[in-house]
Order: sequence, then structure tokens, then C-alpha cells
Amino acid sequence: MKRFLSVLIFIFTLPLVSITGYCGTLMVLGDSLSAGYNMRAEQSWPILLEPKLRQQGHDLTVINASISGDTTGNGLARLPTLLDRHQPDYVIIELGANDGLRGFPPKTIRNNLAMMIEDIQASGAQSLLMQIQVPPNYGKRYSQLFSALYPALSQEYSSPLLPFFLEEVILKQEWMMDDGLHPKAEAQPWIADYMASEVIKVLEINNSGN
Repeated sequence: MKRFLSVLIFIFTLPLVSITGYCGTLMVLGDSLSAGYNMRAEQSWPILLEPKLRQQGHDLTVINASISGDTTGNGLARLPTLLDRHQPDYVIIELGANDGLRGFPPKTIRNNLAMMIEDIQASGAQSLLMQIQVPPNYGKRYSQLFSALYPALSQEYSSPLLPFFLEEVILKQEWMMDDGLHPKAEAQPWIADYMASEVIKVLEINNSGN
């Protein structure tokens, strides 16, 4: 009897995180900001993200499907194969920076992002859209139209909006490469911590309404 009671006590005192934690596969579909530009692949924040999530009790396997130079059009073209191959439960879309730097029409960017979200949701996965910003030297009107795409799509498709981590990193010059666009390897652990916190936050908010 004492042994039985001991087992019950052990079960009910187990950390709740092992019961309530998220599990499955999280895929990051991005560009050079997520691909580990000019560094070893294992130094990139998506690769560092998995152990950060597991430390918080979330059994999520992270797939980094990011390619430097990719636009939203490239991501849209690659997405069906990636969804079929990895069958993710969650997909972070970190794309649009290269479109903006090349001055692509906001309507084109918006349509590509919308189709990606639709494809992800049709596969049964949950899409998480990252807000992207372009430098102000592209003109106030273009910058505003570009930035506004992301919250509008987030609301239209009920796709959680993640903040743009580069806005925090760029404040520390020692973390940025000489091009002023890409974070160094030294910044990647901080980005992984930041993204782990933001991913769990939006998943909790989104799932609390289900």
C-alpha cells in the first residue's frame, strides 16, 4: 500500500510541462537572416532554437529550411516539397526582406505570403508569420505599405505574428556584420532565446482560444 501511494505521489508531482508542452516539428522557412549567412550552419539561430525549446519542456524538432537570398516567390515555390518531406506541425515564415530590398511590388509580396499561409494551413500545420521591415531609405510610402502587409495577413488568416528579431539585434553594432544587414554568429544564441520565448508565447495565446 505504501509503495502504491508513493507511486501516486510521484505521478502527481511530475512537472506539468511534460504534459502541457508542445511537441511535433517546427520548420523555419526563411532567407539569409535564418540560414546562417557567413557562418557554420549549426551556428544559426534555428538550429540553436531546438535545445532552447526543449529546455522549456517543449519537444519540438526544428527543421531549418532557410536559404540565403530567397524571396517570397522562392519560398512559395519550395514550400509544397518541404511540407511533403518534413510534414511539419508549425511553420515560421521569415521571408520578404529580399523582396523589399529589390523593390518588389507590395501586392506581389502579399500574394506570395498569402499563398504560403494557405498551403501551410491546408496541410494541417500552423503558420507563424514573422514581421519584416525594410530600411527607411526605400521611401516612407513603400516602407509603410511593406510593413503593413504582415499584420494584415496575420489578422486575415489568423496566423500568429512574430516580431522581427533584427530590430533588437541591430541596436548592438558588435552583433552586426559589416554589411549592416546580417547578424554575426555571436548574436545567434540571443536570437534563439528571443525566438523561443516569442514562439511559445504566440502558441500559448493562439491555442488558448481553441
